[in-house]
Amino acid sequence: MSVDLKDDSMCFACSTKNKSGLKMKFSHEGDVCRSTFVASREHEGWPGFMHGGLVTTLLDEVMSQWLWGREMAAMTAELNVRFIKPVPVGQPITIEGRMEFIKGRLIVLNGQVVLPDQTVAAKATGKFLRAEKMLKAGQKKI
Repeated sequence: MSVDLKDDSMCFACSTKNKSGLKMKFSHEGDVCRSTFVASREHEGWPGFMHGGLVTTLLDEVMSQWLWGREMAAMTAELNVRFIKPVPVGQPITIEGRMEFIKGRLIVLNGQVVLPDQTVAAKATGKFLRAEKMLKAGQKKI
């Protein structure tokens, strides 16, 4: 099976064109990629708290955007998340990503979700595999 990797501007996490998406925006400051997000009731798992799968999505995306902002094409190979505190809806949270190390095609990043009181609600480690050969000019297929 092959998958066309040409950008169609429909990323669930970051596209402004995806009607169902999260529409995340990112900034790059030194070695950190950062985003803020305010979850709504449609993002709930338990009443008043963000669904863990969407928290995971935020973490995956901030790490992916760390790579994208440095023109490093890579795809998530493994993602481990530790949920520390529930993430409330209706409050601005900060999502941050940083690189830990690169070894060959493997890139390991860390992410975290920070609550308004500066406590960490979730941490993640993501392993990404370089995919430049697959993504060249957005035309390759895997």
